[in-house]
Amino acid sequence: MNIGIIGAGHIGSALAVRLTSLGHSVYIANSRGPETLKELAAKTGATPVTAQEAAQRGTDIIVVTIPLKNIPDLPKDLFEGVPATVPVIDTSNYYPLLRDGQIPELETGDLTESEWVQQHLGRPVLKVFNNIFAANLENNGQPAGTPGRIALTVAGDDAAAKQKAMALVEELGFDAVDGGSLHESWRQQPGSPLYCTDLPTAEVKQHLASLGTQRTPEQYAEFATNQAASEKQLEAQGVKL
Repeated sequence: MNIGIIGAGHIGSALAVRLTSLGHSVYIANSRGPETLKELAAKTGATPVTAQEAAQRGTDIIVVTIPLKNIPDLPKDLFEGVPATVPVIDTSNYYPLLRDGQIPELETGDLTESEWVQQHLGRPVLKVFNNIFAANLENNGQPAGTPGRIALTVAGDDAAAKQKAMALVEELGFDAVDGGSLHESWRQQPGSPLYCTDLPTAEVKQHLASLGTQRTPEQYAEFATNQAASEKQLEAQGVKL
């Protein structure tokens, strides 16, 4: 496949490594320009391009994997001419303390992170790859049927796009679990029991069932508290996102 990746951070780089190793053609972009990606290109085999070129040349799948706060800065014509049938994957997470500052629309619990991204992109998105550490995404994929194989949720509203993304998850060595609609993607956001816990399919499905589909004010408050504690811990460790 031809896959465009917009964002060359931890997740974008991990995906580039794995996808090129599987024989896919990967076109990767960052905010500083293709000339700054020579080292990454040598490591991964991906082709450095601009963000617009990644969108145009990712004719099978496009992955947007940049800090949430930078989503509004993407070119307004990013997807101009890109067929509506090309799935767009969003991997972003909201880190108000460590990186993004407060985004008012995400402070009420009414809107999920990827719904906010979708509004800014003007394009339907799928929520995938946001709830696994980059190193685990790159190194911990296993053949189908392996006991304890990590399961990753895929949330979105377009059934055909979701199936394509789930097939990619499986190819990367993870069990793909339908995470419901994009409005239900709060279940895999930071602070949730599915965030970076690397659970197998049965446990993932148990959590999805127990969480329900409509986020309650209590769940929003609980996950926000969990996320704030996690961010403070990361800050104390000197982690930079």
